[in-house]
Amino acid sequence: MAMTASSVTNLRSPSSSRLIFSVKSHSGLGGCVQHQLSLPALHGLQIPSLRLASPRSSKVEASVVLPNTAAESSAADSEIPIEKRIPAFPTVLDINQIREILPHRFPFLLVDKVVEYTPGVSAVAIKNVTINDNFFPGHFPERPIMPGVLMVEAMAQVGGIVMLQPEVGGSKDNFFFAGIDKVRFRKPVIAGDTLVMRMKLVKLQRRFGIAKMEGKAYVGGEIVCEGEFLMAMGS
Repeated sequence: MAMTASSVTNLRSPSSSRLIFSVKSHSGLGGCVQHQLSLPALHGLQIPSLRLASPRSSKVEASVVLPNTAAESSAADSEIPIEKRIPAFPTVLDINQIREILPHRFPFLLVDKVVEYTPGVSAVAIKNVTINDNFFPGHFPERPIMPGVLMVEAMAQVGGIVMLQPEVGGSKDNFFFAGIDKVRFRKPVIAGDTLVMRMKLVKLQRRFGIAKMEGKAYVGGEIVCEGEFLMAMGS
């Protein structure tokens, strides 16, 4: 004999580790059945079904499916090696496709991969900063910090990927700095960091071949550099 029950009502001791609740049945038995669970209080818990242990018994058994606790989830995550828990950046444009767009070459190509791309609108790209970068022996020998001017250059190259597309009003030839404004450096970028750069087109003057862009660069989700860029496109 089975019967359907409503959601949990009459929660008691919400701060206790033992949850006491009452369930009203939809059958003609009447009254409430009290259950105790050694779980944190869960408001709105749903009891999908109740059934009598036997047709002549007054004992009611509840069938409940409960989610894992945060502690259990954390324990399960800790069992997975860290190298398998950290997802890789997606690849929208790889280095070979980037080289087909940008004219830069070693040692001045400062974009390794594009992870999000809308031609003529915006792009998000990464630069893997390694101790093997050629600027670190001189900046600085005792404390390898990526020069701020190279962060700005890397962001401008991402802007070039956005705009060096003839089909969106850009040029396939070249682009040059026409101006930079409101540039701020928030934190140093060091060897081992992954520089994530977002460049977004703000305004395009097709007649003069001038693009105004806003850029932000992040390491670990924190802004390390931001500014406004003017770029001139043409041969």
